[in-house]
Formats: sequence, structure tokens, C-alpha cells
Amino acid sequence: MLSFNHLLSLSTYFLHRLGNILDTSSVPFYNPSLGAGSMLINAGDGLGEPLNLIISGLSTPAVLTNVGIINYARAIGFSEECFNIHLGGLMSANLGDGNGWVNQTYELRQDYDNAGIGTCLESLVGGNHFRVFRQNGRSANSGALFLAVSQEEPAAENHDPVPDGYDIGRNNLVAAAVGITSFDGITYTTTARNITGLLPPGSVGINHGIAQDGVVTLLTVTIVSN
Repeated sequence: MLSFNHLLSLSTYFLHRLGNILDTSSVPFYNPSLGAGSMLINAGDGLGEPLNLIISGLSTPAVLTNVGIINYARAIGFSEECFNIHLGGLMSANLGDGNGWVNQTYELRQDYDNAGIGTCLESLVGGNHFRVFRQNGRSANSGALFLAVSQEEPAAENHDPVPDGYDIGRNNLVAAAVGITSFDGITYTTTARNITGLLPPGSVGINHGIAQDGVVTLLTVTIVSN
């Protein structure tokens, strides 16, 4: 039998779904688990990597577009992969929005202060990177971007996460993002809030057996000038 709290959570979720039909920007995100989704992306072999950062659906809408997230990423020290060449497999996520398991939209890498070719250095020596997934299905259309962030080893180590790499990657990205940043004439202000309860802490089911602290950071990004 479902508990009262579980029933209340489900009721809230379905009310949000109804409201979402009328206003797709009314919530920062929907909890994927309430729509049979997961806060772990599919890394293969029954393991996952944590969606440990969310860019809020209440951010300036232009930030949440494909072009917008790339420009924002460049403002905080990330860019597209080296010569747009992706090595390795794509990973997928189920954000509980009715779309099921969907491949990553982008994989963006630390650019070492050179948005043109800096990610080639990251591919070689390692650094921070993140995969982007958009919550936009009909049943939970927040528009939020869910990010799987991790600090990774050099190519010689197969780009595996460093020890504590999920938490380190998230924390480094947040440190770069919070406050005022800019790129290509667009200035952003970003605030952060840590959320617990979405992602169980520990290493159970986590790729490479690397424990993570269960914290998901919610970023709200506002364009202040362009």
C-alpha cells in the first residue's frame, strides 16, 4: 500500500503535469523518479552516472536552447568537443517526461580558456566535462537541462572519472558558473542551490564504483545583457 507521503508526491506530480500544459516555465524541473525516470544516466552494464546538476527551467528561455547552452558553457569555461569529433558511445537518460531513454544532446568539455581548440587539450590531458539532457516531454515539460558532470582522467586512462570525480566535477562547474560571466557579448548571472533527496548518496549502481554525495545543484541562469 502506498504511504500518504507517496500519494501526496504523486498527486503533486500530476497537478504539475496538468499545469505544465498551460505554462511550460512554471517550475524549475520535475523529479524524474515521479515519472518512472531516473537520476542516473545509462552508462552500460547496468550502471549509471549521476545527473548531479540541473539548469532550472526558470532560467532565461534563451539559455535553455541548443545554441544558448553552448554559449553559456563557453562563458563558464566549456565548449564543444575537439573539432566536433565524439569518441566513445553516447549515453542516455530517462527524465520521467514521457520521452523514455533519450541520448545526450551534447557533451561539452573544459576548454582551458580557449573556446576554439581548448577542448582538444582536455581530451588529451583530462579535465571537467558534462553531458546535457533536456526535460521536454509532454508529461513533464519543464525545459530544464539535466547535466551529468564529472572530472575525468587523460585519454591514456580512457577518460574514466578521477577518484571522487562526480562531486569534484559538479563543484568545479558551480564555482565557475556562480556570479557574473559572459561570452560573445552575452552576460549572465547565475545562482546556485543544493538539493538533497533526488539522488541517493553512495556508490551503489554508480559507474566505476565511485561514491558521490547525493547532492544535486540547481543553477538558475539569467541573461542580464546582450
